[in-house]
Amino acid sequence: MRIELTSEQQMIRAMAAEFAQEHVAPIASEIDRDARFPHETVKRMGELGLLGIMVPEQWGGAGADAVSYVVALEEIAKACASHAVVMSVNNSLYCDPLWKYGTDEQRARFLKPVAAGHALGCFALTEPEAGSDARNQHTVAVRDGENYVLTGRKLFISTGREASYALVFAQTDRDKAHRGISAFVVEKGAPGFSVSKTEDKLGIRASDTAELVFDACRVPAANRIGEEGRGFHIALATLDGGRVGIAAQAVGIAAGAYERSVRYARERKAFGVLIGEHQMVGWMLADMATAIDGARLMTLKAASLKDAGQPYTKEAAMAKLFAAETAMKVATDAVQVHGGFGFIREAEVERYFRDAKITQIYEGTSQIQKLVIAREVLK
Repeated sequence: MRIELTSEQQMIRAMAAEFAQEHVAPIASEIDRDARFPHETVKRMGELGLLGIMVPEQWGGAGADAVSYVVALEEIAKACASHAVVMSVNNSLYCDPLWKYGTDEQRARFLKPVAAGHALGCFALTEPEAGSDARNQHTVAVRDGENYVLTGRKLFISTGREASYALVFAQTDRDKAHRGISAFVVEKGAPGFSVSKTEDKLGIRASDTAELVFDACRVPAANRIGEEGRGFHIALATLDGGRVGIAAQAVGIAAGAYERSVRYARERKAFGVLIGEHQMVGWMLADMATAIDGARLMTLKAASLKDAGQPYTKEAAMAKLFAAETAMKVATDAVQVHGGFGFIREAEVERYFRDAKITQIYEGTSQIQKLVIAREVLK
């Protein structure tokens, strides 16, 4: 595994860091408070190539690799986790499967505008009875000539309200269980497709999380991605990449909370000395730094394996598990280091604390990651 970044990867990281600190960080607290989607900065992310970073230039992307993606995503998350989840969903959960499994015609119609940042995509797998148990899909797609008729609901869909395209998973053959699930691109505005509500959330409040409803929604058969019945395979393969993205987001959240804690420990005095000189505070900072470095290296390892075309299911799950747990622990300790100031909005670490929690839940809970890892090591 290569640890040193190439000059191109360093350049992409520096570009993302500069953008994040100059344009994202100044508005992060405000858009979190107002639960307001950051249209202008997301548009700018698209112009910089951050919304289709791994997609070849031919199809509207930046043509970079997965390592470039995770180092850039970490920098965005360090400033604002809401921006990071928009970037992660667009890259990992929408563009990646469209690039891998779509035809050239589908790439031209559904991938190119999203990878170029002219539109957003989302990934619609979760349902009321299909969260961790993703096989238990109740949304159905019935073939009717040159169309499919979709009926069902999807819950907790990140960017679901703002996305122009949704990659939707539905049962095309109930008798085959998960082998009867297929994948479709459904365009916003399609008759029978609506967004019923947007959730009011604890964290990542500037990223919309929506419920999608399909009421006899007619979707052209040409919008099916891959063969009929291959949807669950596409979903699982996509989630491997998605978990690497969430790991990078978690590392960024942890790093942002840590950096604020270090600054505070260098400025705040208690009992006549800087609080960083008190052993217990110093040890908390040491634990933060150590865990963040470990999570970052695990994330880079998973991304490197993805770039090399090697299996990385176990490494993606490990990175996501460790990085998410690290984000939650670091953010919790960051609030503690700040004391009473950590409990108010002005210090910002309370936002990192709230944002960190979701990384333990979406794209597979920490408990599901352990099941995936155990399954892989016991093969």
